[in-house]
Amino acid sequence: MKIGVCAVLLGDRPLDKALEYLKSAGIEALEIGAGGYPGKAHCDPAKLLADKKELDNFKKTIDKYGMELNCLSCHGNPVHPDKAVAKRFHDDFENAVLLAEKLGVKKIIGFSGCPGDSENSKYPNWVTCPWPEDFSQILEWQWNEVLVPYWKKEAAFCADHGMEKIAFEMHPGFCVYNPETLMKLRNAVGDIIGANFDPSHLIWQQVEPVAAVRYLGKAIYHVHAKDTKVDAANTAVNGVLDNKHYSDELHRSWIFRTVGYGNGYQFWKDFVTNLRLVGYDDVLSIEHEDSVMTTSEGLKKAIAFLKECRIEEAKPTGMFWA
Repeated sequence: MKIGVCAVLLGDRPLDKALEYLKSAGIEALEIGAGGYPGKAHCDPAKLLADKKELDNFKKTIDKYGMELNCLSCHGNPVHPDKAVAKRFHDDFENAVLLAEKLGVKKIIGFSGCPGDSENSKYPNWVTCPWPEDFSQILEWQWNEVLVPYWKKEAAFCADHGMEKIAFEMHPGFCVYNPETLMKLRNAVGDIIGANFDPSHLIWQQVEPVAAVRYLGKAIYHVHAKDTKVDAANTAVNGVLDNKHYSDELHRSWIFRTVGYGNGYQFWKDFVTNLRLVGYDDVLSIEHEDSVMTTSEGLKKAIAFLKECRIEEAKPTGMFWA
């Protein structure tokens, strides 16, 4: 497995300087933001597609540092009920796919999105319970009338342009937020759909990541290395659903942490081992969203920690002792 990074954490510096820093830090593979919520600080697909010289310069910059360009990230909500908002996310996604095709990249990372509750909605409506029955009706409409038809169309578009994997991050607030909903969409659309497995969003939902890895198996297409610390005292009083701002660390039920600061070595070694057991041998992409420590410290600690946890060499073909 390779140690990678979601490069948006260095969006405050030019691509060349960002890659220079990441290379020196020990990063081997890149996940570059190409629109949507990750932004376009290092990569604006529309501009690169329109200017061959700029595209060539982008390729040369990536090649200069010898790191694998593993995927493009374009997390958004292309099924947002506000048509203008949806179009921006949709255009970003399709431009990212077209750029990935030019770059020879076969994997795109994103969100499933979340519609409203009807054609007349203004805002997304994330349904979390089946009753009152209105909620079940909303959920049925979202999946059958919006989500599945949209992603069937986009899956065909992606396949036509060389994409082999659409990896959805299971993220609360969107229709795909846990392993069951990921598989629901995959079963409806096809196996081009898989998981961007970010354990941090599952931990606070009280999903056991190792069990989820075993459940998803070959449907895991990408992994974000990000941790979560659940605050036992605050959770005991308020549960895990928490709308307080992420900066209110002392009072929240949980916060995102650099790997190792939410769960220790045994958790992460078990997690990596089970990824290997289900056949995943790709990148562990560090996503820094730890509000307690700086980007540079969080990244350095994550790299050092993952070096102790990852399995680098190919799986042995034989067992001399058996």
